[in-house]
Amino acid sequence: MSVVEQEHENLPVEKWSESHVSSWLKTIGVKEQYIQKLHDEEVDGRILLELTEDFLRRETGMKSGPALLIIKKRDELIDSRREQKPPQVQKKQPSGLSKEPELKNMKEGASDQSTDTVPAQTLPETKTSKKKRVGGVSAKTDCKPRPFGTDGIDFTYVKHSVLLPESGVIDLISPCHEYKSFSTAATLDRQRLQAKFAKEVLKFGTGCMNIRTNGTIHFGVMDSREDGGFVHGEIIGVRAEEKDIYTDALDYIEKCFSKSDSEHVRQCIRPPQFIEVVDMNGTDKHYVVEVDIVPAISIVKNRVYSVRLPNFKEKSNKVEYEKDTIYQRVGAKTEPVSDQKEFCQRIRDRDVQREEAEKSHFLNAPDVCEDLGRKLTLLVTSGKKVIEKEKLYILVTNKFQQSDLSSIDFLLNMKIFCVFDFDPDSKRSGFCSKYLKHHAANLHFMQNYKIPSGMSIKEFESHLHLFEQTSWIFCNGRSDFRGNEMPCDEMTWIKTKITLLRECVSLICKQILPKGSFLVIFLLTSPVEKPILHTFYEFFTEMEGHEDILCISESEENYQKWESFAAASCDMDALRKSSVVGMKMSHVNATIQHIQPLTTRATKHLTVFTKGQCLLETREEERIYSLEILGVDQCDGTSEDFIEAKKKHIESYFYQGGKVNWLNFWLAEKKYVGEVIQRDAYREASKLLSDILKWRVDSRSVSIINIYHHPGSGGSTVARQVLWNNRKDLRCAVVKPSYSASIVCEHAVQLREYEEKEREKCVPVLLLVEDCNNEFLDDLRNELEGAISTQRITQGTLCFILLTCRRSHNPEKMCKESPLQNVGVTHKLSAEEKRQFAGKRKMLEERYQPEFILTFVLMSEEFDQQYVKNFVEHLLQEIDHKSVVTRLILYVALLNSYVQNSFISQSHCEALLALTMHLERFRQHIFERALSEQAKLVFIHLRDEKTYIESIRIIHPLVAKEIVRQLLGSDQEQSGIAMDLLHEDVLYEHRFGKEEYLTFLRALFIRRCRISKGDESDSFFSPLIEHVKEHESPEKALKLLEAAYVRFNRDAFFAQQLARLNYSCEKFEEAEQWAEAAVRKMPQNSYILDTKGQVYRRWFMAKCKAIEKVAKTPENTANAIETALKAMECFKKCEKAAISDLETMNNSGFFAAVEVGCSLLKLIFSLPVFSSKTYGHTECLKYLLTEYIPEEVRKPWARFHDQLKAVQQAMLEALEWISEDLSYFQTDIEDEEMIESTEMKISNPKNWLVNKSIVYGKYFSSISASSTAQLEAKLGTLSPFMKRMSIYHLGGGNITTIFALLIDQKDKGQIKVLETIISLYPSNPLMARLNQTDLVNYIATQIALGCLSTHSSKLAALQDLRNLCQQFPSEKEKCLCSALFLLTLLFWPEEHDTTQSIEHKYGIVMSAVECLKGSYWNKMKDVPQRRRRIFTHFFLSNGSGWNKIVHKSKVETITKQLSVPEKRMKWLRGEVWKMPEIGKLLKSVQGWTEDGTVYLLGPQKKFMIPALNSASVPYGNENVTFYLGFTFRGPVAYNITVIQ
Repeated sequence: MSVVEQEHENLPVEKWSESHVSSWLKTIGVKEQYIQKLHDEEVDGRILLELTEDFLRRETGMKSGPALLIIKKRDELIDSRREQKPPQVQKKQPSGLSKEPELKNMKEGASDQSTDTVPAQTLPETKTSKKKRVGGVSAKTDCKPRPFGTDGIDFTYVKHSVLLPESGVIDLISPCHEYKSFSTAATLDRQRLQAKFAKEVLKFGTGCMNIRTNGTIHFGVMDSREDGGFVHGEIIGVRAEEKDIYTDALDYIEKCFSKSDSEHVRQCIRPPQFIEVVDMNGTDKHYVVEVDIVPAISIVKNRVYSVRLPNFKEKSNKVEYEKDTIYQRVGAKTEPVSDQKEFCQRIRDRDVQREEAEKSHFLNAPDVCEDLGRKLTLLVTSGKKVIEKEKLYILVTNKFQQSDLSSIDFLLNMKIFCVFDFDPDSKRSGFCSKYLKHHAANLHFMQNYKIPSGMSIKEFESHLHLFEQTSWIFCNGRSDFRGNEMPCDEMTWIKTKITLLRECVSLICKQILPKGSFLVIFLLTSPVEKPILHTFYEFFTEMEGHEDILCISESEENYQKWESFAAASCDMDALRKSSVVGMKMSHVNATIQHIQPLTTRATKHLTVFTKGQCLLETREEERIYSLEILGVDQCDGTSEDFIEAKKKHIESYFYQGGKVNWLNFWLAEKKYVGEVIQRDAYREASKLLSDILKWRVDSRSVSIINIYHHPGSGGSTVARQVLWNNRKDLRCAVVKPSYSASIVCEHAVQLREYEEKEREKCVPVLLLVEDCNNEFLDDLRNELEGAISTQRITQGTLCFILLTCRRSHNPEKMCKESPLQNVGVTHKLSAEEKRQFAGKRKMLEERYQPEFILTFVLMSEEFDQQYVKNFVEHLLQEIDHKSVVTRLILYVALLNSYVQNSFISQSHCEALLALTMHLERFRQHIFERALSEQAKLVFIHLRDEKTYIESIRIIHPLVAKEIVRQLLGSDQEQSGIAMDLLHEDVLYEHRFGKEEYLTFLRALFIRRCRISKGDESDSFFSPLIEHVKEHESPEKALKLLEAAYVRFNRDAFFAQQLARLNYSCEKFEEAEQWAEAAVRKMPQNSYILDTKGQVYRRWFMAKCKAIEKVAKTPENTANAIETALKAMECFKKCEKAAISDLETMNNSGFFAAVEVGCSLLKLIFSLPVFSSKTYGHTECLKYLLTEYIPEEVRKPWARFHDQLKAVQQAMLEALEWISEDLSYFQTDIEDEEMIESTEMKISNPKNWLVNKSIVYGKYFSSISASSTAQLEAKLGTLSPFMKRMSIYHLGGGNITTIFALLIDQKDKGQIKVLETIISLYPSNPLMARLNQTDLVNYIATQIALGCLSTHSSKLAALQDLRNLCQQFPSEKEKCLCSALFLLTLLFWPEEHDTTQSIEHKYGIVMSAVECLKGSYWNKMKDVPQRRRRIFTHFFLSNGSGWNKIVHKSKVETITKQLSVPEKRMKWLRGEVWKMPEIGKLLKSVQGWTEDGTVYLLGPQKKFMIPALNSASVPYGNENVTFYLGFTFRGPVAYNITVIQ
């Protein structure tokens, strides 16, 4: 056995390394391939303990068999290790049970118990009992017996818990106890069992009656040490399927006593009580059978009782009776009286004692009632004066009494996360039905809390809508449900449902809600049954204690059963302290309502169109869960107690840097605190809003105001101030993060129409959208406009105003770009703002210490760099640099410096500080006490608005940056602290808030800066990596990224970043390795394939640069050429992957292939063998385009001759693809995802295409085209291929470059260029039978020339071009999309055409459009339309012939004289189409609308024209006019106007 194998047997599992785990896997027989896989995945002991079967199958590809084996053997290993551990904490034991000899002596002294002693082998041994026995006596839990004289149905025992030892006489009233295991006797037949039971009861009963003491005899409780490892007093229980056997056994009384005695005995020996024994791991019912003896003095006075005990004799097979005997209790035993005379003489003394005992018992003063109201208040508030608004509650309840349902207002005011409801009728007539009248709730079963494979916790929360509405979990069926969910009895429930309960509770407590954020309330309103008891046990186990568990029970009887069960898990006194027993539900209701933040059940009102108000029902508000709705009377129901307790904290939290909430404005408005300053930006935004609200015919239904702000400058406060001060005139709401635009739109429409009579007459909705990207905003606007369009609301009706609040490093620039739409908030204060801030600061400093209003102080100083520096310097004096708290400060500051809106959850911090929370109620105090003074000042505590998870961040990003700078000083570097953060296993593996933490950590190393996302600049790497690379060293940046790669499970995107970083440092071999690692992980990801290509491209460029310094030869260029060809091969794969990806369109591979191709051609053509003026160019072309290979390069380039000969075709295909893509879609829309993921950024794709097409044409045409005269002179000598390449060189190679000649007409040379291009085509193209591509380019060139000069000698007649079009394939599916587009232009009918000609032309156009639609949707894939908006090339004009169409550039020249902001707004609002110059230029065609679809008037067959702006389409069936644009989708409609 190896050392490692020996080691793992001695170490705790959690300390095992990967090697130890591998050794253990070998011992249980797992295949080597799986062992290696788990070793590669770095599965150590801690991870082994967390493994699930699902994970093993999903992540390692393991079959079900071995996965099941590993989990089963792992669990067995844990169990065996647990059993081997000596007990850590000795439970408090009953006296006499702590040492085995004492037990033995006690048993030896019990003379008459031998007949009931059961051999060990006859006892049923469960898995649990085995475990219990290992730990010896100390592993058992103490418990109390059933209260004397009470019904057994209200009480339970837990199996293996231990009662106090058998006892003798105490005070005659307190019962003495005797135990019988009865395990063998319980299995006997009826006659034998009854004889045995009666013998024990009557013997014990007679002994108690003669001594005049109360007593209880227990059957099913261990009474001797010979009971096979069980301890004295241990509860095991007996099966009692026929309870009447035990009850009827007391009929022996009449046979065993004299007639006169038997009546007394009947009165003193009470009927048997059957107390259920709960077995956490068993499903069979067992009971402890108990008989109480009550010798009341009125019955037994002056009497001595003798008994003839029954005995079943096996020989005679019948019951025989022993001789008449007087019994008495002697200590813990019942023995015969030896001296009957003396015993009888003392009977009077015993009677006197009994009489006095009874009198004193009944004359005892009543119990002093504890202050249940105060107790309930302290338990619900965790010791505070009022309930925290953020506290979540979990309710566990059984059937509510109808009288109690009128006292549940306190529950309706609580933030209930979920309800475990054991009442199957709850939805029909119980608590659920009542709750649903006031709140929205999602009805679930326990099985709904199983997370589907591959779903994250966040996705699961969204899936079940947790935190949005209460989750109502029916735990024992639902009687009104039509599915198969019927209620079942207790034992069936335990067999079928207990596992579901366990998983459900574990998921909530361990993965969804952090400890301390919620309180579990057990409301016992009906008799308690086993399922609800098991629920307590599961919560107690998962929450590691009862500190956040509260029990409320009006009935003492209901509570008794609960308490007896719960006592097996926790201390009885502690349990009593967290229970409120005996308080009426109406009193509970009144008491809790008094301490709730809102004085009454929360109500909210909204303004309505008629200037009145309507009530917003709470349940309706909860259904609009993606919006935080601001009511007219927001916060008005806040209780005075809450205000007094919280107002100071709320105000100081805001001025310390916390996010503003509605209470800040409300408290200021009601004069409880000082006013919130209104900054200049607030007034500017309010002015823009009031301008939007002024009705105009051309108003947009959805308007936008943007607030751009410096990080931490108060932009969010300004935005929320605008909402607060407009809540009485508009319907206002904040859009909650993480919901899709479609859901937000649906809810916004519901909010607008709520309680309004007509859709036309509704109050506009003001929606605040914070920290959103342009895509979400565009999507939301489109969705809202689509909804308005569907509802057919009159144009010009303002429905929604989107107020966006976004981070920007240059708010002033954003305002300048669009002053009519944008507002800026900066750190700089105006003179008026300085005056306000100074006054406010003076006032605040009188009430608060400066450290409690830090952010406000910094804002009043305009975040002056020197002030921030001095402030941090002063703050960090005497800080302990080695303490873990300082390390925490550094970690948080580093994250806050580089990742916007980042934070670390408080439970992460507690884990790092190694805090153990013994009492959850004081958790916050323990955490804050653990922080240093510096940490208390710089940390601001946050709470997630949805999940209420608490977290911390530095008070301001600028302070965070300064803290990092000063704490690290000159000695240390940021790479060091970042590396430490990566290696903090405690933080990385901590469960709560894990997804957010990993998101922030990932962003720290991989998220690139984007100006469009509010960053200061665009970056190639994450700001941290760029900082380390530039200010420390590239090597440290590489090491940091490599560590991040390992930490994030060798993530492909980290490998991609490493490839980029390496090639930027010119470490090309390493870059190649990292790129290949990324591709291996994600072989079909076009962005990663692009990175691999870029590695070779950069490597090729570096090699070219090196070659420039020496004379070029085929030998010394071979390596560079091979690298370029590798790059082109990668880009080809990238192109293929991009085309097959249906969700995005990554065209970077096409652009890069052309870039590399041009650079490669430049290198090849520069070689001496190909650069000689006489024959070099021709020689090179011959080599690249034919089979010919020059001798000079034959050997050096032998490996890649074929690849070089394919370069021309590869470049042509890439250029053609780019041209087609640019013909379809606008190029001014940036795809954030594509920019984030690609290496090259092409700022003006059309210009790029023109330039690269010229370069491509230059290399593959045999002559220089710089002189058109020279070109025309040699036309006769050029081959068709050379002519085509010359056309490319002149800009006529594709439709995009041809139409690009129409855009920039400054030098007026375009006409000459177009004429030269036409001269390169055959003089009679109709006879020449050109191929389809050449035909398209020729016709497009003629159209471009026609737009510039209708008098050119080279311009063909329109009819000739139409005739040429007949050479396009007759099957339209085989036509190029560019050919189909030209058909729509050339065959659009004119007014002077005959009816027959018009119909013929429409037929051609409509068949072309039908095919264009299909091509368009293939091109679009599943990419949202906002990302790929169709591009309009031409418009239908008022002219005829060649003047029938006008290029888009001519339309755009009309707005050129306007300022940029004005021009932008005119295009955005569609006002440009109302300009008279446009009316003169473009032709207004007629049509009609049906159900939101536009049709063209003219053709006999319906011709649908898509509207470019769907919001402009009238909702009814109207006659309309519109302008026609020509696109690669077909004709589109602009400026749709209803004919009045």
